[in-house]
Amino acid sequence: MDLVTGIYRQTREFPKEETYGLTSQIRRAAVSIPSNIAEGCARKSKKEQDQYIYVARASLSELETHLEIARRLEYLTDVRHSELLEVCKRLSALIDGLLGS
Repeated sequence: MDLVTGIYRQTREFPKEETYGLTSQIRRAAVSIPSNIAEGCARKSKKEQDQYIYVARASLSELETHLEIARRLEYLTDVRHSELLEVCKRLSALIDGLLGS
């Protein structure tokens, strides 16, 4: 959830012409991560749970790609990009832990 709020704050500074482009894609990918984790944890079977956790992991990978695009377009500074990727890295470890449990 902290990643989502950080993403929303950061993307407020993106150019207005990106509102329905990269900004929207970044936000949707970020929101998808905790949403799928929550839905997966509400499922009864381990197989169903894992399916949603894998979708969350895929959304995280998508988010990382979008952040790299934003950095290359200079919508994110190198420092902010690195900070967000560090959060993504920690979240990836947590997701792997969920899959292993």
